[in-house]
Amino acid sequence: MPSNTPLSIQQLYDDNLESLRLGWLAGQAGNGRVIYGDAASAADQVGHLNLIHPGRIQVFGQQEHDYLLRISENSRAFQTRELVAGEPPAFIIAQSLEPHPYIVQVCNAHNIPLMTTPLPAAQVIDFLRVYLSKRLASRVTMHGVFMDVLGVGVLITGESGLGKSELGLELISRNHGLVADDAVEFSRIAPNMIEGRCPSLLQNLLEVRGLGLLDIKTIFGETAVRRKMRLKLIVHLVRRKTLEENYERLPLNQHTQDVLGLPIRKVVIPVEAGRNIAVLLEAAVRNTILQMRGIDTLANFMERQQRAMDSE
Repeated sequence: MPSNTPLSIQQLYDDNLESLRLGWLAGQAGNGRVIYGDAASAADQVGHLNLIHPGRIQVFGQQEHDYLLRISENSRAFQTRELVAGEPPAFIIAQSLEPHPYIVQVCNAHNIPLMTTPLPAAQVIDFLRVYLSKRLASRVTMHGVFMDVLGVGVLITGESGLGKSELGLELISRNHGLVADDAVEFSRIAPNMIEGRCPSLLQNLLEVRGLGLLDIKTIFGETAVRRKMRLKLIVHLVRRKTLEENYERLPLNQHTQDVLGLPIRKVVIPVEAGRNIAVLLEAAVRNTILQMRGIDTLANFMERQQRAMDSE
């Protein structure tokens, strides 16, 4: 099942303590504040000091710092009340600037985490947006073999006993790369992008009937494995009977499968004795690449057929 767990400020602090060289100045009691959203909304979760978006992590750079020092005490109090009313998850002071005492006082009074970093504000915002897009991504674990075939992330699925892992092994021997076998963790890291990874427990491993667990990295070398790939195609293996009962021979509409709310191209390949499934899968990937470039062989054939009929 897809999952999306809110992120606490404490977890954000712990994850980025070294990368951003974070320090905690005030509001430690608010470490349980959480950030909600998903990968698509990461850009809205953090930004420069802005009353229009009070619910985001507010980053104080040099300009924001100078602005708070420049305005009157009443204006500073009003704007700070507005920010607090919007329940920001945290404040971050960039460039190791000295925060205004009033900001420190407000953060302690309202349990708003106030952190500091020596990095520039723009760099902090860019870094955290990438971090949040990955941490807030919707996730799902799917069964199959996930491969890099000709630079395309391909998930091989199908009924048990059809040789998915054996197909993966043959593809590896043909210089393609293994991402994950059996369980694949997919995350929607952007509005139109799904990334697949291998659980750490199964890293570099492929289970083949009769051979057991194979360490692909040790056997074939580092070039035979991939850390992650973007999912572009699902190849579903079926028995001939299943194909005849459930699928068209030449589908007029492209098959797709929903993964985390995105339609992913899907190709169905029947498995039977004498068929070289690895060659067929490579051909399916090459055809998918053409389709992504706007070249549709079936549509071109139908247009050619129509022109031939019209000329008679």
